[in-house]
Amino acid sequence: MRNEGLGSWPARRARKTPHRTALIHEGSTCTYAALHERTTRLAHALRGLGVRRGDRVGYLGPNHPSFLEALFACGLLGAVFVPLNTRLSTPELTYQTRDSGVSVLLHPAAAAGGSLPEARLALAADGPAYEELLAGASDAPLDEPVGPDDVALIMYTSGTTGRPKGAMLTHANLTWNAVNVLVDQDLLADEVALVTAPLFHTAGLNMLTLPTLLKGGTCVLVGAFDPARTLEDIARHRVTFMFGVPTMFDQLTRQAGWADADLSSLRLLNCGGAPVPTPLIAAYQRRGLTFLQGYGMTEASPGVLFLDAEHAVSKAGSAGVPHFFSDVRVVRPDLSPVDVGETGEVVVRGPHVMPGYWGLPEQSAAAFTDGWFRSGDAARIDADGYVTVVDRFKDMIISGGENIYPAEVEDALLAHPDVAECAVIGVPDEKWGEVGRAVLVPRAGRSPDPAEVLASLDGRLARYKIPKSAVLVPDLPRTASGKLVKSRVRERYGTL
Repeated sequence: MRNEGLGSWPARRARKTPHRTALIHEGSTCTYAALHERTTRLAHALRGLGVRRGDRVGYLGPNHPSFLEALFACGLLGAVFVPLNTRLSTPELTYQTRDSGVSVLLHPAAAAGGSLPEARLALAADGPAYEELLAGASDAPLDEPVGPDDVALIMYTSGTTGRPKGAMLTHANLTWNAVNVLVDQDLLADEVALVTAPLFHTAGLNMLTLPTLLKGGTCVLVGAFDPARTLEDIARHRVTFMFGVPTMFDQLTRQAGWADADLSSLRLLNCGGAPVPTPLIAAYQRRGLTFLQGYGMTEASPGVLFLDAEHAVSKAGSAGVPHFFSDVRVVRPDLSPVDVGETGEVVVRGPHVMPGYWGLPEQSAAAFTDGWFRSGDAARIDADGYVTVVDRFKDMIISGGENIYPAEVEDALLAHPDVAECAVIGVPDEKWGEVGRAVLVPRAGRSPDPAEVLASLDGRLARYKIPKSAVLVPDLPRTASGKLVKSRVRERYGTL
């Protein structure tokens, strides 16, 4: 094969285990042989619609087999896959499709009459129309030359500037990340992964689904997380492998059937996206289950640090040690290593780290120093090499596993005619871990209703980005040079 990328995976797996089940979705199953054929047909169909090497193909929809078919089909053509977050507003989605230059957009048939972001062509990704598209396409082998360093997908990640940036992840990036998972988590060929985390997020796709498919296991795709159904699915499908953010795992423990649920098949529980509370760890340990925790970022495909089950208790609170094919340091501003216990910045290097951001050469260059990607996250390292992430230099809020960057929300709030200044901070929340709070300075002579200000963001920002509370204040703390002091904003208004 001249194709060395993700597009070749279905063919490679089909020649080894053609009759093994690759995907389960809403009661239907798909073998690896069928996945190979459907991926090939979709690639021919996309080529017939004008998709060529380097063209961007977007996907907007919940977890569905067609998401993976489109990812692999793009890989066959040397095209670039662009997964889009279904929780974003239409203006946010339109920005991403324009920025990446998406020419063809795949979406659920049910969304055809709704508001879709811009694309040259929109296609249904499910239902009769999609099946007709595949049936009418060739199943002849495609062997487009695709190299490891070709871009496989563009995955958007929010930035402190308020505009999301498209992380370019190559075929090699995604493959090496999957290899790291296989090495560090000992995946088995009969793994059954329950995919309730969205595939448009890096963890659901790259830490769970792709490693399972590379190994030849089965992925059970679920369109949306429902805690009661999750407990049922674990028992029905004999699920062995799961990923979720702490909020998801916490909701499972609050179900009426939690105490008696059959969890005997579970072997690997990956929890990430936010710090895992100690009481949550204890709740699962009482059921004989231990979380595997880690730390990562979209730009690293995403695995960087990993805490295995053996050290889950002795190194509780730590994010672990670097994945096998990752190099990680905690450094001072001049990139010299910190001493044990000293706080520094996490930097990472490895074959899973992106080459840069789409269309942003200056920001891409600034993100690296001497080949090391600068995370912007503060951490400490202990004498055994275990890294504990202690703060976020980039001021990010993590709410239910979703990253919220205050700059983006603040920019939207400042568009309100009654708001002169604002700051968005994270405050503790029992359900989501933390949520946003808007601290607003009214314009002279105005007395805006905080609830109305927040309501004005509906439709302009994804719901999870909209602060859950707002307070009116006379002014914001600033330095002599006028720079906002976020730490003092948190001190004053974070405990109201």
